[in-house]
Amino acid sequence: MSDRFSSHAPSLTGPASSGFAIAPDDTLLLAETTRALFVGSGGSLRVEMASGAVLTFEAVADGAILPLRIVRVLATGTTAANIIGLV
Repeated sequence: MSDRFSSHAPSLTGPASSGFAIAPDDTLLLAETTRALFVGSGGSLRVEMASGAVLTFEAVADGAILPLRIVRVLATGTTAANIIGLV
């Protein structure tokens, strides 16, 4: 398959090229810092940002894409589900 953008360096302003499922956990860090999150089933989302700040996003809509650089989705305080980390 042809990829006309294969010679371009990836950046935070460009589209994600990979992703992984996220299971909320209060202790484990993600394998990789995200560039964004996809939230399949909305609700509250409590995350630890790359900076170390812990934030809770309330009323996240189903299917939302949030441009967040996070290292952890916390189980405590998260009711959202089907979360995918985009990188």
